[in-house]
Amino acid sequence: MSIDVVDLREFYATPLGKAAEASLMRVINSTLEIKPDCVVAGLGYATPILRNLDIKNTIALMPARQGVVHWPVGGDAKTVLVHDDELPLASDSVDVLVMLHVLENAIEPSDVLSEVWRVLAPEGKVVIIVSNRRGMWSRFEHTPFGNGRPFSRGQLRKLLRHSKLTPLMWLNALHFPPFKREAWLRIGGIIESVVKRISPPFSGVIIVEATKRLYQNLPSNPKKVKRSLVPVLVPQNGVTRAGKDEQGS
Repeated sequence: MSIDVVDLREFYATPLGKAAEASLMRVINSTLEIKPDCVVAGLGYATPILRNLDIKNTIALMPARQGVVHWPVGGDAKTVLVHDDELPLASDSVDVLVMLHVLENAIEPSDVLSEVWRVLAPEGKVVIIVSNRRGMWSRFEHTPFGNGRPFSRGQLRKLLRHSKLTPLMWLNALHFPPFKREAWLRIGGIIESVVKRISPPFSGVIIVEATKRLYQNLPSNPKKVKRSLVPVLVPQNGVTRAGKDEQGS
């Protein structure tokens, strides 16, 4: 069962969610270089990353089974309701695609990554953030990282290879325990700086930066009919699912 978009939004508004967002951004900002004129898309619930990037050309693609919320707050909507394995984007149209809270809940993760390959521009990059099977966060259901199917690095590497995506860099984040008490959160940064040096395999998430491989063709897709969803522009503070307005129900 996919996690609900309302739960995701509420989690990232909590002190623990804000600490998780800060941990992810420390890693991403230290490694990922994005030019100001790049086209950047987020898939899943990637707004905690997108809102920290100084990029104008952004779009947040939110899976239908998860639901969609208005983003950015106070601005024109940049969110679209989609099927994660059939994105309403042209081929070779995205320079950087950020994936957060999507593969763990995907019905067929390989189909999602094959679609990511299609929409990425030549030499385009995808940043995939998944819950670490060996980490503590995957064992706590009060965070979205404890929902769905966690991954090991080996499992993720196999998926990337199948989808013709080449890993460039493997990273880790969330090296502190997912405890709600503020006392733990106040020292979370200290804990993280120590733990990431001595036990990176047990981090809360695995982050991989990969690039589109061009020297092999994708396997033909046996599906004859593609579903399509009309992009949904959500009223500010609205929450929508495929065919359903949560605020109106």
